[in-house]
Amino acid sequence: MHKEYRFDYRKAQPNRFAGRIDQTRLVVSLDPAVSKVFTTPEAVNAMLRALIAAMPKAMKPKTSGKSSSKLSKNNGRNSY
Repeated sequence: MHKEYRFDYRKAQPNRFAGRIDQTRLVVSLDPAVSKVFTTPEAVNAMLRALIAAMPKAMKPKTSGKSSSKLSKNNGRNSY
């Protein structure tokens, strides 16, 4: 193993940015072909919301006691 790849884990520190991550968000990795079509988080979310709206009621995910406002267009927008 090259010298530059050796890591002293005794000197490691916790991720100082981990507390800033919204725990209710799910981060996914898109395939390159998909990311060429959906270039922003808003585009992905809009298409997924449309897909959820088109699903039969029996297949729609149940919310955990919260209102379904998370599926509205104006709520839950991310800026990355």
